[in-house]
Amino acid sequence: MTRKSNTDVNGKPFAKTTVGAVWKKGNKYTGKNIDSWRKDVLGNEIKHSDYGNTNSTYGWEVDHIKPVAKGGNDNLANLQPLQWRANRQKGDD
Repeated sequence: MTRKSNTDVNGKPFAKTTVGAVWKKGNKYTGKNIDSWRKDVLGNEIKHSDYGNTNSTYGWEVDHIKPVAKGGNDNLANLQPLQWRANRQKGDD
């Protein structure tokens, strides 16, 4: 069975504490409220309240830097916030 996007290694939603810790890893930038706005590693703007919202340009997901399919885990060091479209394009690459 294929694991859904934005889930942990077991295919379950990430805990709120994990989502919060991953959000804090996003890049801060001048001119925006850091509690509400960040940028992902590709420079895409993401909005805290749009976590998991694939209908929003600013929606984001928890991304495994090293994909689960290639042995990645749920350690915080392997997780990052990523705009949802970028996460889907990345897939298991």
